Parts: sequence; C-alpha cells; structure tokens
Amino acid sequence: MTQIKTSHFGTHQDQNVNLFTLSNKNGMSVSVTNYGCIVTSINIPDKQGKIADVVLGFDTLEQYLAGHPFFGAIAGRCASRIAEGKFSIDGKAYHLACNEAATGQHLHGGERGFDKYVWAATIDKEHANSIVFSRTSIDGEEGYPGNVELKHRISLSDDNVLTYDFWAMTDQTTPVNLVNHSYYNLAGHDKDIKGLSLKVAADFITPVSENMIPTGEIHAVANTEHDFREPRIIGLMMQRHPNFDANFILRKRSEPNALMIEAAQLHDEDSGRMMSVWTNQPSIQFYNGFKLSNKTWIGKGGAAYKAFSGLCLETQDFPNSVNIAHFPSILLAPKQIYHRITEHRFSW
Repeated sequence: MTQIKTSHFGTHQDQNVNLFTLSNKNGMSVSVTNYGCIVTSINIPDKQGKIADVVLGFDTLEQYLAGHPFFGAIAGRCASRIAEGKFSIDGKAYHLACNEAATGQHLHGGERGFDKYVWAATIDKEHANSIVFSRTSIDGEEGYPGNVELKHRISLSDDNVLTYDFWAMTDQTTPVNLVNHSYYNLAGHDKDIKGLSLKVAADFITPVSENMIPTGEIHAVANTEHDFREPRIIGLMMQRHPNFDANFILRKRSEPNALMIEAAQLHDEDSGRMMSVWTNQPSIQFYNGFKLSNKTWIGKGGAAYKAFSGLCLETQDFPNSVNIAHFPSILLAPKQIYHRITEHRFSW
C-alpha cells in the first residue's frame, strides 16, 4: 500500500507550499510539491537494490522560485509553442506573450504559466495512493480566453506505475494542452544520458522551421536521425544529430478499445532501470536537454546540470495545433471534458 508523507516546503505569496512524498512497498518514492505540481524527485532502485534519484530538480522551493527550465513542472494552459503567440477562435484574435527569447515564440503557457502557481492539494480518499491538485485559470490569464477548472492527479502504485491524470473544463472555447515536463536520467540525476537507450513508437515527426514552429508537414523517420523505432543508444544517435527537440506522432492504438499506447521505452543497461511510457496523447516530444548548458544550474545535492544531464519525454498534443487546421484540434469547448493520462511504468 502506497504511503504518503506531507511536509512543509516553504511559502509563496503568503501561501503554504507543501511537499508530498508517495512511497510504495518496493522502495520507490516520488516527491511532488503543490507549487507548479513540480515532481522534485523520483527515487528507484537498480538491479542490485541501490536507490538513485532519476529526475532533475532542486532541494529547496527558493531555487524553483528563482527560475528554471520547467524541471518536473506542469506546463499549460498550452504546453509547447504557439507561433508568434497568436491564434483565432471564431474570428476573434488572441495575443499571448512571446516568452521564449531564443525563438520569439509563445512557450508553455507564457510568462506565468501553470508552473508558477500554488495549487490546492488533497489526498484522494477514493484512491489512497494519489494527490489531487486543483486550481481555476481565470478568463484572460496570460491572454487565454475562458475560466478553466483544472484537476491534476498524481499517483504511485505498488506496481511501480507513476500516473499523471489531467482534467479540464471551460466556460469559453480555449486551447488546452497539459504536460508534465520532467527531465529523466535512469542512470541518476547527476550523470549524463548518452548511455541510455530509447525506443519511440512513432513512424513520423512534425518537422519545424528555424523558430521551432511546425511547418505543417509530416515526415517519415525511416533512415533518418529520428529513427527510434527500435532501441537506439542516445549517445550514438547524437553523433549524427547532437540536438534533439522533436515531436513524434505516435502510432494509432492497435486495439479499438485500448485506452493507451506504449509511446516510449527508456533503458539504462548498467543499472537495469527501465521506464515505459503509456499515454492516450497523440504525440510525444523528445528533448535531449542540449540547452541546459545555456545557464549554470546547480541541482539536488550540488549536482551541476549541464547539457544532456536529463531528457524529456513530453506526451502532448501537436505543437501549434491551434494554428494548423489539419493537426488534431486542442480547442476545448464548454460542456466538453479534457482528460489526458500518461503512465510511467518503472522496472529494474
């Protein structure tokens, strides 16, 4: 039975910030704070029983408040990029902050996205292995229309399954695309990712222009640097293509009644740790953390996070879908329910 421990993590704008640690019978634990729904640590054994923390992050709330590249945080109201921070709904134009300096695009919800709020948090009485975070994103927040009611449940099972559930409802049509933005390294958060192997259940990607906005085309991965259809050693693939930040279109579910597809497998042969990612999202963004060296990040235990210290596998809707008609729509209308689920299944 999963145990949940609550501790005080600090305060932000006169609001209490807590740290919730979920632990299962197998020695696995996950810590998450209600500031930005940030997953601060995932501790799992290796094949010899040695515990390591396999996500990047910080030891204190103050470090998160000082700014960071979305370590472990929720990204929203609309994760990924929106071209020039512009979109229209029923002929009405909306303008968002272009907060990614390097590209001039809107990124992960804007200047103050969902990652920079204190969420209400409760232990789910019906699912005793879960924490439920909730808040209301008000009409006009970061330029987005509509009041959006949000719930985000994070749970850990005795089968070593870490689940991210996202729900949203709105009173006006609005784009919604929610992501957990953890940086993973199954060798340990203080190592690099080059020895890990990655497999992605995708035959196509959405290529991007120089400003990281999808062109609207669909390209096959076969015989390219993005071919992860079979397990590939990341360091070897980086010899062909050093910097990965690509959206992979997941294969359709083979069984009509299947809720989710296995989107990716990440494996560290030395430790024996494996992470299998299952989701009902249509795509997954693989980012190998090449931009981490743009700034000095001193993480947990004084570890220096540099380029390739961790990688992201962000299950999501397609980037800039709100502006590309033939991409799956991310518009949520009143009376509709947005529900996305991703499971990270760990073994060792």
